[in-house]
Amino acid sequence: MKLSKTVLDALFDKAGKTMQNSYSPYSKFKVGAAVLTKSGHIYGGTNIENASYGMTLCAERNAIFAAVCNGEREFDALVIVFKQKDLGPLSTPCGACRQVMSEFCSPEMPIYTADLSTGRPQRVMKKKLKDYIPCPFSPAALLKKPAQKK
Repeated sequence: MKLSKTVLDALFDKAGKTMQNSYSPYSKFKVGAAVLTKSGHIYGGTNIENASYGMTLCAERNAIFAAVCNGEREFDALVIVFKQKDLGPLSTPCGACRQVMSEFCSPEMPIYTADLSTGRPQRVMKKKLKDYIPCPFSPAALLKKPAQKK
């Protein structure tokens, strides 16, 4: 799916605005995300940390869960933004986020990541979900298979 410049700009805008609400007192690494649903709605999410680190929730999952809470189940694109502290490789979704994405998103869904250090998206990287998680644990793995006859 090719996104129009207007839609992509709206996704980056939503992710950037949502990033401002980040609760990241431990890492100091604010992240924003925005997901586009098949119905055309955009939902944002930000990272929310916790002193018990395992309870932290990433921006990507927050955006997807917000959409799911509103009845959405199909997604066309995801944008993730942050302010990178150095010019090393761009940050990418963590394993937990990749697994959640694989539950709701097509392997072909585009995922855009970008650095907002200058206030505008820079070093934008576009990949498909299947590039991040080529062999996800899927709902099909939970289907019971008939017992084989000996």
